[in-house]
Amino acid sequence: MIVIMKRTKKLIICALAFIPLGLKAQSVPIMETGNNNMPNEWIDRDTGHKVIKLTRRAGDNTSFYFHNNPFIGNEMLFAGSTGYDTKDSQMYAVNLSTLDIRQITHESFPVRTEIASAATHEIFFQHGDSVFATNTDTGQRRFIIRIEVGSGHGSINCVNCDGTLLAGVFSTAEEDKLFRDYPARNDWFNMLTDHPYERTLFTIDTRTGKTNRFYTEVAWLNHLQFSSRDPHLLMFCHEGQWHRVDRIWNIDVTNPKAKLMHKRTMENEIAGHEWFGALGNKIYFDLQKPKSKNFFIGRVDIATGDEQDFRISRDEWSVHFTTSWDESFIVGDGGNRISVANSDKDQWIFRYDYDGDHMKTTKLVNMKNHDYRLEPNVHFSPNGKWIIFRANFEGHTDVYAVEL
Repeated sequence: MIVIMKRTKKLIICALAFIPLGLKAQSVPIMETGNNNMPNEWIDRDTGHKVIKLTRRAGDNTSFYFHNNPFIGNEMLFAGSTGYDTKDSQMYAVNLSTLDIRQITHESFPVRTEIASAATHEIFFQHGDSVFATNTDTGQRRFIIRIEVGSGHGSINCVNCDGTLLAGVFSTAEEDKLFRDYPARNDWFNMLTDHPYERTLFTIDTRTGKTNRFYTEVAWLNHLQFSSRDPHLLMFCHEGQWHRVDRIWNIDVTNPKAKLMHKRTMENEIAGHEWFGALGNKIYFDLQKPKSKNFFIGRVDIATGDEQDFRISRDEWSVHFTTSWDESFIVGDGGNRISVANSDKDQWIFRYDYDGDHMKTTKLVNMKNHDYRLEPNVHFSPNGKWIIFRANFEGHTDVYAVEL
């Protein structure tokens, strides 16, 4: 909440608020978003919305993937290169009240993780086969476990809502060899869709390091994410060409029986980029019936399986969507002309509001000067007043926020 009172033309601003520019009142320029010399804040001339830069430091600064929570308290975690050396990175935090930035990890090896626990104030990362946790308040690192995988490979992907379990995937040596032999994504992606190898889901107790291999399938298991409310409910996907897989699955890690959350209903239908709503009882996803023709945002009730689909136009589609904290509306990061929607319109950060069986859209930021080979990946700020995204329209990657 922001409290503002006029008293001899001075602002008194609640310290807990999201204060993008400290305590100074300044005039904000109105300008086109995206060139090589943007100020720290401006008004997007095409939408009228205020945009600010959150990562005011040298180098590349990258926010989290859309369904990975980057917030611990009033700070947002991000990966930052050391200077302009993009080969090395460490984890940083930006205070959303003051915009002060501090470095969290100081390892001798690169650290870039998106596994953060708001419950325990820790980030989790892997170096080789060793898993670590670092406290974001103190910077103290602790060793959790060395993953024993034999000839294959094991990697952690996410942490549950109370910070007690990590989840990850074991892959086989044969699959690892495929990646080495066919480094081009189009090659190995198609091969794994046609002929997936066996994969195994596992959990690690973050306190004891105890590992539990709880589910194995001959399928490309990927895109793991824990429920926002249920510490034992894990969502995963059957990865591959979306029009050829029934993608979205839930599983209870203590009673491992996988449940399909959306069944395709027609040829070339696709559903993906799924995420848990913050309230924990619904899953949302990008839905196209068929691909590149009719566009929807799908929503399924986890308990009942009841689904509702909300139509959007081709020009309003986004690569990724996410829900507000109360799930009353949605935002998306837009898309470019070579993406699935193949729209010839400009690209935007969008807001979507429910209107019967479809969505009404509002344009928040003009992204025409952004290269969508870097996906913006939107997040709501903890107070719900800003949409956070990443962009490269200044010649390198930084994290920005647009005011709702």
